Amino acid sequence: MFDKILIANRGEIACRVIKTARRMGIKTVAVYSEADANARHVRLADEAVLIGPAAARESYLVIDKIIAAARQTGAQAIHPGYGFLSENEDFCHACEREGIVFIGPPVSAIRAMGSKSEAKKLMEAAGVPLTPGYHGDDQDPAWLHQQADAIGYPVLIKAAAGGGGKGMRLVDRSEDFIDLLASCKREAISSFGDDHVLVEKYITKPRHIEIQVFGDTHGNVVYLFERDCSVQRRHQKVLEEAPAPGMTLERRAAMGKAAVDAAKAVGYVGAGTVEFIANQDGSFYFMEMNTRLQVEHPVTEMITGLDLVEWQLRVASGEKLPLAQEQLQIRGHALEARIYAEDPAKGFLPSTGKLVHLAPPAESLHVRVDTGVEEGDEISPHYDPMIAKLIVWDINRDRALARMLQALADYRVVGVANNIEFLSRLTACPAFAGADLDTGLIEREKAYLFPADEAVPAEVLQIAALAELLRDAAFADRRAARGADPASPWHARDGWRMNATACRSLLFRHGESERAVEVAYLPGAWRLAVGSSSVVARGELNPRGLLRVELDGTRMDATVIAAAGRRHVFARGRAWQLAAVDPLHHGGEGGGAEGGLMAPMPGKVIALVAAEGAKVEKGAPLLILEAMKMEHTITAPAAGTVKAFRFGVGDQVGDGAELVEFEAAAV
Repeated sequence: MFDKILIANRGEIACRVIKTARRMGIKTVAVYSEADANARHVRLADEAVLIGPAAARESYLVIDKIIAAARQTGAQAIHPGYGFLSENEDFCHACEREGIVFIGPPVSAIRAMGSKSEAKKLMEAAGVPLTPGYHGDDQDPAWLHQQADAIGYPVLIKAAAGGGGKGMRLVDRSEDFIDLLASCKREAISSFGDDHVLVEKYITKPRHIEIQVFGDTHGNVVYLFERDCSVQRRHQKVLEEAPAPGMTLERRAAMGKAAVDAAKAVGYVGAGTVEFIANQDGSFYFMEMNTRLQVEHPVTEMITGLDLVEWQLRVASGEKLPLAQEQLQIRGHALEARIYAEDPAKGFLPSTGKLVHLAPPAESLHVRVDTGVEEGDEISPHYDPMIAKLIVWDINRDRALARMLQALADYRVVGVANNIEFLSRLTACPAFAGADLDTGLIEREKAYLFPADEAVPAEVLQIAALAELLRDAAFADRRAARGADPASPWHARDGWRMNATACRSLLFRHGESERAVEVAYLPGAWRLAVGSSSVVARGELNPRGLLRVELDGTRMDATVIAAAGRRHVFARGRAWQLAAVDPLHHGGEGGGAEGGLMAPMPGKVIALVAAEGAKVEKGAPLLILEAMKMEHTITAPAAGTVKAFRFGVGDQVGDGAELVEFEAAAV
């Protein structure tokens, strides 16, 4: 076994590998960019080496820097994690050349499966069922268009070197093919340095089921059952579970055999995943093989009781697989939700900033949190905006669903937009709860998953007001303690008045709506009125924002975090963001140039779609911004005229930068 390994990655997966290595008594070396100097994976590792600037292409993707760090620290092996260089054959070859063990498959397997089109040919020869499509080398747009027409729409354009949902476009009509092909190729060259694509028939209402495989250097290959990853947006997984709902023993055996055959066809060693598109009738087709550990591997660990990173380390050091196929068993059901810094209400735009407050649910036999950040850390625009993976387990799916809903309700994140409430709605969605699964679930359940904004309940406003009053009282107590006469009654915030009851009004804004909480001071309590709803309130608030609430004698727990003029209220499994309004404050006029279109996040302008001076309709694409390796189209907010572009193709822009001078047409 190794004495020391280097982890050629960052964030959650680097922390995950460190955890297992530490348990096994193996020392770890982290690598980090300038942006990650204070990152959690750096803090956890035994050693850490700076490898370059924030941009991944100048740090985490530079093979020579990773190899140099391993040599410098005496690391005997390198764990690549997932993403970055994990499926890069040049990196694997460089490790081999330097006598450093690559904790993953051999170069030949990465090369064989690295191109989706070449992998399809290998799988066809191995007898693994394939989706109808074009997997050839001719990349002429007209030829690809012709092939798509012959296959029949809808078709899916996929980057041959792709992964993680990037470099994929669904085409419903022949007339849209060329534009979507160009977009797909741009994203592919940006993300993978290769714009080669393949075109496949898009299966209607497909399920995405993948098989975890493991091989060793002694010729043994096993499968550790399946995961259902059908719930996706933009071809990126959102919720994963194991085992797959409705999976029969016969179908599991058939898919497992196909996955093992695929692994054996390329002499596979280590952890890998064979992904299939499955029809509702039970038929399935090979999609691709990921020659690395998957993001969703924890659900497999939860139902098998195994540590897959430990298996990776043992196999890479030359040991045989710890268990044979007949020794592997499924126990219970597991779900994984990816907690992201993103705004579902704005098309899942990534969010960046400081994690002002971060309180995950307590970990236990049933709940696991894999994360690469802690409170006070930054979600950077340079990398994937994942906050954590929340994994739950129980003896069956229904109980696991209940565990997930409770764990999501207990999650507290302040400082960045996040998808926790969306994940709660998704978990509770009747289609998901009833296992009516396919990759289009989020789209077809839009009405349930993206409800119209609702008014803030009076109870939430009363909780926010109670926290405000308790915070004021605590501040007064601290100030009094520092004074010359701490016991002076003039320090009190109890609302005492001679021959009268003290009253005040607290004003909160949610969206465009402002509502007042009328406060009347009572002995040891307050009466809080919101419209016709009036309660007697008292409570206790700790410095972490945890609030013990009593409203008309009914007790409950809540959390209220004050940050940057906002009050983040977590109560009854929901989160509400309110602005505390100072009625004496008057903001300045305006908020930027009228008609200006702002960048929703830092990024790079990669295409100007409209022309300056052009008259466009509402929703017309104006320019394309690339951020976090994904394309975001900036569209016209109304019918009008494009007066000028403030940036050119290739320019970097900051969050909130004015991109377009736009003049709306007169109504």
